[in-house]
Formats: sequence, C-alpha cells, structure tokens
Amino acid sequence: MPHITIQMYPGRDEETKKRLAAAVLEAASNSLAREKEHFSVSVVDVPQDQWKAAVYDKVLQDSNTIIKPGYTM
Repeated sequence: MPHITIQMYPGRDEETKKRLAAAVLEAASNSLAREKEHFSVSVVDVPQDQWKAAVYDKVLQDSNTIIKPGYTM
C-alpha cells in the first residue's frame, strides 16, 4: 500500500530518522484510517549540492506535488 519517502539533507542520526519515520507513519495511518502494517517509510539523504537538481526542480514540476516548497533556489 502507501510508501512514503522523506528526502532531506544529510546530518541526522539514525535514531532521529526513525523517530521522524514513526511520526509520519502514525499521521498517515490515522489520516487514511489504515493499519500501520499497510505502510512503508524510507528516509533518503540528499547532499545539499545535489538538492536543487535531485529534489527541488522535480518537486516544482511534478503535478502530483500537493504542497510545493515555500522557498526558492
């Protein structure tokens, strides 16, 4: 069922990533009224010098992106 990918700059430890993934899983499970077993979550570190090309530009062009970035690059 749903897979959620979180992309962010490197630098957070594994415990922080696990807490974030668990919080996102909880919110998605509640919002969609589905058991947590139906979801998977990954956290992907994207280096800052690759962010614009790898994430930012794609998000702006993707018609499926519901919330666009509130910052510019």
